Amino acid sequence: MAAWQPGIKGMAVVVVAGGNTAAAYGSGAVPVFATPAMVALMERAARVSVEPYLEQGQTTVGTGLTVRHLAATPEGMTVTPRSELVAVEGKKLLFKVEVFDEAELVGEGTHERYVVWEDSFLKRAAAKKE
Repeated sequence: MAAWQPGIKGMAVVVVAGGNTAAAYGSGAVPVFATPAMVALMERAARVSVEPYLEQGQTTVGTGLTVRHLAATPEGMTVTPRSELVAVEGKKLLFKVEVFDEAELVGEGTHERYVVWEDSFLKRAAAKKE
């Protein structure tokens, strides 16, 4: 098993633009950062934080997310999620995630990921078609 430990931190950055707004996602009708886009960014920050610790052929998959979208971020502002690995239970990884824009905390929550062997995972998924 890899050497991941609680305390590993991750980050990602995106500028709010037409494609990641609530209006574009259809999750709302306004041109502000969409909650589904925030969720994806939270997952990305967590995922990239542990990738250097995985064995060749392993990846992580998101299995749970509890979030609160606290404030709107308009187009043109930068959004930065930060993740911290807070617990490891075998192959289950639990992260604390927070998202900031240039003015304030705009989202927070917890995110659960599992370490999987990519080939086996994809074979199980493909077997659904048969």
